[in-house]
Amino acid sequence: MRSILSILSAAVIAAAVSCSGPKDGTYSLTLLTTNDVHGTFFDSTYVGGNVKRSLYAVKYVVDSVRASVGDENVILVDAGDIVQGDNAAYYYNYVDTLTPHVYPRLAKYMGYDAVVLGNHDIEAGHPVYDRLARDMKAAGIPLLAGNAIRNDNGQRYFPIYTILKRKGLRIAVLGYDNANIAGWLPERLWSGMKFTSLIPLVQQDVDAVIAKEKPHVVIVAVHSATGSGDGKVLESQGLDLMQTLHGVDFLVCSHDHRPKVVESDTLCLINSGSHSRFVGHGKIDFTVKGGKVTARKVSADLIPVDRMKIDKEMSEAFHDDYLAVKEFTNRKVGDLKVDLVTRDAYKGMSPYLNLIHTLALTRSSAKISFAAPLTFNGTVKAGTLVYNDLFTVYPFENQLYVVNMTGKEIKDYLEASYDTWINTVSKPSDHVLKIAERADPRTGAESWSFVNRSYNFDSAGGLVYSVDVTKPLGERVIIKSLVGGETLDPSKTYPVAMTSYRASGGGGLMVAAGIATGKIEERVVEIYPEFRQLLYDYLMEKGSIDPVAISDKDKIGEWRFVPEKLAEPALEKDMRLIFK
Repeated sequence: MRSILSILSAAVIAAAVSCSGPKDGTYSLTLLTTNDVHGTFFDSTYVGGNVKRSLYAVKYVVDSVRASVGDENVILVDAGDIVQGDNAAYYYNYVDTLTPHVYPRLAKYMGYDAVVLGNHDIEAGHPVYDRLARDMKAAGIPLLAGNAIRNDNGQRYFPIYTILKRKGLRIAVLGYDNANIAGWLPERLWSGMKFTSLIPLVQQDVDAVIAKEKPHVVIVAVHSATGSGDGKVLESQGLDLMQTLHGVDFLVCSHDHRPKVVESDTLCLINSGSHSRFVGHGKIDFTVKGGKVTARKVSADLIPVDRMKIDKEMSEAFHDDYLAVKEFTNRKVGDLKVDLVTRDAYKGMSPYLNLIHTLALTRSSAKISFAAPLTFNGTVKAGTLVYNDLFTVYPFENQLYVVNMTGKEIKDYLEASYDTWINTVSKPSDHVLKIAERADPRTGAESWSFVNRSYNFDSAGGLVYSVDVTKPLGERVIIKSLVGGETLDPSKTYPVAMTSYRASGGGGLMVAAGIATGKIEERVVEIYPEFRQLLYDYLMEKGSIDPVAISDKDKIGEWRFVPEKLAEPALEKDMRLIFK
């Protein structure tokens, strides 16, 4: 027979459990989401004082919702790509590494409940994201990436999930990075781990968390694009997940910068776009009886962010951080003697890409270089250059790689690049550029735009060649020679300079050239600092960027679209459509 003491103890425990759970009744919770903020921490630009969208404005939206529905009823989650894309992120990633990183402090101030890592956060390298994880943990905010699996013991490198508690309710938030990390980033950036597909891993984890934690609400946040739901694109598994997940109330997607909401009776997908333009807004109403959810209804939409409406107290709290970044990025680094206009690269050689090719070929042992315009429509005016301008010239933290390629692979690579870029035409009224009139998936505005991503439009330096717009894929690129007159031998191996992103398979051009993604690392013969650092070093040495120096055909070669009488007017027409 059980003792009175044991019976009383059991009763006390049961009462404690009962009190810790939710009372029977109806509940309403609000999910707010951000993703791909890309360093939009501060509301003021560092040169010119223009107002931009920022986390200050996001905080204004978040607090407005909290005031409306009650702070305890709001969950705030970010789905990754945080510490890349702006001067502030760069400064705290690489320059001031002693001060606690600004993002965890911002996230704590804003009251984030969970944050997911993105591919650009991993691109920053172990020192940055390991430090970020420590600072986030100290701030009491989990940094999630459940598909990062350790090589040594098969365990997770980052936490898989967190449990939030609201009024006795248990809310599970699971987080995952993009599954295609190995397709873009060199292994040294994610050494010691691998990134697995989100299918079936997420469902397996959801089932395990539900069994262990008994949550009343389940949220999955992934740094993966919404996609088309056809199951074919590893980096875009959002709709793939939505079609297969069960036991989940909200799926937060990201990565593609395309705002989107997809609703069903039981699950809502939310993608808030990028750069603090929208806040994702989900609502779940449900009934609890006997500690279990007996009925639920989910809905979602997007809340536009007004860049002018900010949390002024937050702005004041982080003003010293802003001033530190502003001072750093306004340092003079040299002089520019010609305008650098990135869009000029779409129609042929341009000072902007001449500069990139010059850096690649003079700062490495490469004989040939591949490069694309990484800013869609940026301009740096001739005059005094400050460090801030270098972010327009080169916005990413890509390193310079030198990779061995055969002459045939070089030719096939260029054919693949120009095939993403141009059409085969026969008359001036045809579109040489591969463009289409459609709604911009990021803004919804009807306009002419490239069919493919312009940051994959690689041209070559170190070669003398032409691109015949009247020829089909495989016959367009006519390579006359290397610089100096040597014929490109299809069977000979040449050292080729390119970004670490491209060398790791980004954009698919290496694969199109016949180089398997898993074999690319074997081709890398040299690794140099990131391009922005190479540009900075060039300016420290030369003092200026001179159009004559960066356009030396004896160093970078030359190329053009032919026949010129057909190509030039057609290109000008297409450019007016895109940039009207």
